[in-house]
Amino acid sequence: MNNPHKIIHIITGLNVGGAEQMLKRLLLSDPNSKDNVVIISLSGNGEIGRSLELSGYQIHALDFHGLSTLLTNFAALVKLIKANKPAMVQTWMYHADFFGGLAARVAGCPNVIWGIRNTFVPINSKKTYWLMRACAMLSYVVPKKIICVAEAARKKHISYGYHAKKMCVIPNGFDFTCFDAEQVDKKRIRQELGLSDSDFVVGCVGRLHLDKGQDVFITAVALLEKIHDQRVHFMLVGRGCDNNNAELLHQIDSFGLSASFILLGERHDIPECLAAMDVFCMPSRTEGFPNGLGEAMSMGLPCVATHVGDAKVLAGDTVIMVAPDDPMALAAGLTKIICMHPEERKRLGMHAASRVREQFSIDKARDRFYDVYREIAE
Repeated sequence: MNNPHKIIHIITGLNVGGAEQMLKRLLLSDPNSKDNVVIISLSGNGEIGRSLELSGYQIHALDFHGLSTLLTNFAALVKLIKANKPAMVQTWMYHADFFGGLAARVAGCPNVIWGIRNTFVPINSKKTYWLMRACAMLSYVVPKKIICVAEAARKKHISYGYHAKKMCVIPNGFDFTCFDAEQVDKKRIRQELGLSDSDFVVGCVGRLHLDKGQDVFITAVALLEKIHDQRVHFMLVGRGCDNNNAELLHQIDSFGLSASFILLGERHDIPECLAAMDVFCMPSRTEGFPNGLGEAMSMGLPCVATHVGDAKVLAGDTVIMVAPDDPMALAAGLTKIICMHPEERKRLGMHAASRVREQFSIDKARDRFYDVYREIAE
């Protein structure tokens, strides 16, 4: 299903993140999309932007950091929109919704689609909270449609004051050509780390942030060590999860767990990192529609995850779900899955892979986006 309408995508940034990855998957799922797409980043280029450029997409990187250049960058954004004459402008995340939506209307493009990518405002982000409240007021006049990544996000933002009738839900879609356990080298990362086939690895993937709950995971591991005597390695993958992070190292060491943790930091080979794991854990305090969990499921990994955002919608009954921000509950969930017979863990992972592949492909997500585009264009 092709989209013939010219679209400008405006996104807060193009470093590695859930929204950025979804935009990349959405565009690459349609080989013809590069002819009708312009991408504008409000905070410079990044790894996702460079990857899209290599794939033939047109990227414009602005710099909305700091008040001193705000008006200059806003004027440049308006100019870019006017020059490209889009049929519609789609924005991703609060900053892009606010600045991109206003710039589109100033540039004379009334067909604005906003994107809400999280359930709650990120923890400890007061400026983002007030920006979200401003967006709630503007939602009645700026966008024609507001696409939420999760039903939980839609309901929460209605409670924040967003225009309820403009909102719809399109869950993330996953590219299974990248996350295919049959095609990924399962041994490379283990060999790189000196791990044998018999070593048991529980891993998390996500940038280091309170929202992602790595601190909850570490505390749960401390409890797990006390109630379960099997030797297990715990792997953290993501920006900030590395051996240069003194605060993270201190937290791990405060529980005497330094020998148990493997810190890989930000990686560009996430499928291979997942293939090195026996169990995936998502300890998040908040999510919209969790990319990391969906990718782990698609790799056939048995998973333990917190009941946040639309994690349950994604996982159904194929994942062990526990309460968020509760190390004891997370430790209990991890103990349950570690103590399972290997064949039972394998079956759980296979059920997870079947569910995500049947219901949450990138092709299905793209078709839902394109339905919205046609509705707006008509």
